[in-house]
Amino acid sequence: MKEQTFLTVRQIADRYSISVPTVWRWSRENRLPAPFRLGPASTRWRLSEIEAWEKKKGDLA
Repeated sequence: MKEQTFLTVRQIADRYSISVPTVWRWSRENRLPAPFRLGPASTRWRLSEIEAWEKKKGDLA
Protein backbone atom coordinates (compact mmCIF):
# COMPACT_ATOMS: atom_id res chain seq x y z
CA MET A 1 0.00 0.00 0.00
CA LYS A 2 1.37 3.40 -1.01
CA GLU A 3 1.76 5.95 1.77
CA GLN A 4 0.00 9.27 1.29
CA THR A 5 1.68 12.58 1.89
CA PHE A 6 -0.35 15.34 3.49
CA LEU A 7 0.40 19.07 3.35
CA THR A 8 -0.33 21.57 6.11
CA VAL A 9 -1.94 24.93 5.52
CA ARG A 10 1.52 26.53 5.90
CA GLN A 11 2.98 24.18 3.27
CA ILE A 12 0.15 25.05 0.86
CA ALA A 13 0.73 28.77 1.51
CA ASP A 14 4.46 28.39 0.88
CA ARG A 15 3.87 26.31 -2.26
CA TYR A 16 1.86 29.13 -3.86
CA SER A 17 3.58 32.09 -2.15
CA ILE A 18 0.34 33.18 -0.49
CA SER A 19 -0.71 33.84 3.08
CA VAL A 20 -2.41 31.30 5.33
CA PRO A 21 -5.68 33.31 5.34
CA THR A 22 -5.63 33.22 1.52
CA VAL A 23 -5.36 29.42 1.61
CA TRP A 24 -8.48 29.26 3.77
CA ARG A 25 -10.29 31.76 1.52
CA TRP A 26 -9.36 29.79 -1.61
CA SER A 27 -10.56 26.62 0.12
CA ARG A 28 -13.93 28.23 0.98
CA GLU A 29 -14.21 29.46 -2.63
CA ASN A 30 -13.42 25.94 -3.97
CA ARG A 31 -10.30 27.27 -5.69
CA LEU A 32 -8.29 24.40 -4.14
CA PRO A 33 -9.05 20.72 -3.73
CA ALA A 34 -11.03 20.02 -0.56
CA PRO A 35 -8.91 19.56 2.57
CA PHE A 36 -8.95 16.37 4.62
CA ARG A 37 -9.74 16.48 8.34
CA LEU A 38 -7.36 14.27 10.32
CA GLY A 39 -8.93 15.32 13.62
CA PRO A 40 -10.75 18.19 15.30
CA ALA A 41 -7.76 20.53 15.00
CA SER A 42 -5.88 18.98 12.09
CA THR A 43 -6.68 19.83 8.49
CA ARG A 44 -4.45 18.68 5.64
CA TRP A 45 -4.42 18.50 1.86
CA ARG A 46 -3.42 15.32 0.05
CA LEU A 47 -0.32 15.99 -2.03
CA SER A 48 -1.61 13.65 -4.75
CA GLU A 49 -4.81 15.72 -5.08
CA ILE A 50 -2.88 19.00 -5.16
CA GLU A 51 -0.55 17.67 -7.88
CA ALA A 52 -3.51 16.36 -9.95
CA TRP A 53 -5.26 19.73 -9.56
CA GLU A 54 -2.10 21.58 -10.64
CA LYS A 55 -1.79 19.32 -13.71
CA LYS A 56 -5.43 19.84 -14.64
CA LYS A 57 -5.14 23.58 -14.09
CA GLY A 58 -2.02 23.65 -16.27
CA ASP A 59 -3.83 21.75 -19.03
CA LEU A 60 -6.57 24.40 -19.04
CA ALA A 61 -4.14 27.30 -19.47
